[in-house]
Amino acid sequence: MTLKKALVWRVLAVMLAVTLIAASCGDDEDGTGTTAAPEDTTAPETTAAAPEETTTTAADEVIVTQEGDLLDTVLARGDLHCGVSGSAVAFSETQPDGSQTGFDADYCRAVAAALFGDANAVEFTPLTAAERFTAVQTGEVDVLMRNTTWTQSRDTEVGMDFGPTTYYDGQQLMARESAGFSGASQVVDIAGAVVCTNAGTTTEQNIADAADAAGISIQLTTFEDFDQVTENFINGACDVITTDGSALVGRKANQQPAGENWVIFPATPISKEPLGPTYGQNQSRFADVVNWTVYATIIADEKGITSANVDAMAANPPDAEAARLLGAADDEQQSNMGLAPDAFYQVIAQVGNYDEIYARHLNPVGLTREGSANAGWLDGGLIYAPPAR
Repeated sequence: MTLKKALVWRVLAVMLAVTLIAASCGDDEDGTGTTAAPEDTTAPETTAAAPEETTTTAADEVIVTQEGDLLDTVLARGDLHCGVSGSAVAFSETQPDGSQTGFDADYCRAVAAALFGDANAVEFTPLTAAERFTAVQTGEVDVLMRNTTWTQSRDTEVGMDFGPTTYYDGQQLMARESAGFSGASQVVDIAGAVVCTNAGTTTEQNIADAADAAGISIQLTTFEDFDQVTENFINGACDVITTDGSALVGRKANQQPAGENWVIFPATPISKEPLGPTYGQNQSRFADVVNWTVYATIIADEKGITSANVDAMAANPPDAEAARLLGAADDEQQSNMGLAPDAFYQVIAQVGNYDEIYARHLNPVGLTREGSANAGWLDGGLIYAPPAR
């Protein structure tokens, strides 16, 4: 059997044997904006058990159509095909004119800037949680910048590879202060509550596991997307909603009615949700470009290289690493990656460093880096890049 045939049959077997492992907390928040009716998955009040998985049908079979070297394919095409949510507050939101804004959307632009010297050379494809992995496997998109959690099963069974974590998240809950909840509330305090989240996701699994561990019963109600979850919470059909903390902060900032106070708890999330770029397996040259684009924004942040001063920094680099990164040194590595020497200069000049991207989109909804895992490593956080040398 040829390598190509083996790969196809492997993917078919995987996709028939497992669920489309739809989304983890953060990658399911997005409220994908679909108009499908909510699934009738209201469970009787009981000690929360693991939700039943949705099995894949023949209609969900995936045939891998990506062949050859993906980096060469993308460069020859002339634009990057980037999968996003389109309705994840502050991460990727489709505007009335069809454009995309947000943290994830800007990382799509950053990769395009590295590839083509043009941050606008990107075609955005809004995807639901159920659609996203199929879109990568079939070549509809080259990369996902879609608040997707890195998990073991996705890294193996589903056949994805993951880039650097761009946002460290974790699942939390949100409820009304008027219902007796506060930021100090714990999972045990939701006993007997109607808890709403996305259907068929690890968000659902996580809250079921947490309720079971706390020895409480909840009524778990699930919906197709998080827009429906939030609408039902606003209408009073849900006592508590749950997904990634960053998504809850965004929903609170954008949708909390006047006169209400929504509170997010517990202070320590109930799960780990590392979010970042995701692409198909075994495309190492393309992966290098995506990964080092992210690292370039982090290194630039560490060195104080911004979109405002990058020209001066390129002309007079603060150190040898900055000179290499900006293409101003003979031992720059971008040429070895199939890129222009100034590829990462273009990223910073056109899109900005990590802190600029973060502050532009996440600070306005109340997500700050200080004191969080998303602070730089020199400030006690987890955002860290290997050396550019």
